[in-house]
Amino acid sequence: MHKSVDIYIGLGSNKGNREQLIKEAIELLSVALGTPVSLSSIIETEPWGFTSSATFLNMVAHFATRIEPLELLDITEGIERQLGRTTKSVPGEEYKDRPIDIDILFYDQQVIDEARLTVPHPRLHERMFVLAPLEEICPTLMHPTLGKSIKELKRELEEGQRQ
Repeated sequence: MHKSVDIYIGLGSNKGNREQLIKEAIELLSVALGTPVSLSSIIETEPWGFTSSATFLNMVAHFATRIEPLELLDITEGIERQLGRTTKSVPGEEYKDRPIDIDILFYDQQVIDEARLTVPHPRLHERMFVLAPLEEICPTLMHPTLGKSIKELKRELEEGQRQ
């Protein structure tokens, strides 16, 4: 790859010192990827897909990188392990509390469907904790397979939740 591409990474934590863990993850991502182009605010959200008494802190980071997608996945998984995450979510199993969760939401406008990596993140349009911070930093970003902007996806999710 010769030119850098825009990537968007979601971060979440609901175990331990949540804010410190997210800050450390951003610092480690910055070492690997360079200074972030933009960072959303950190928001507090209820657990999604499982029940827990611990709320999450979530945010989205935008980087420009030349790193290939699977190498980026190796970096994010390495940071998760470094910050205390011992298990990854397994499809079909319930989610669990976790010190840090780092998801590749978008890798430029590429559509990637491999055993280890699916991009855009397959459930991002169902998750307000992803769409709200994404809208803050890139409301006009188009979802490459759904053909809608982040702002449109967030509005549709809000309307669906009100019904």
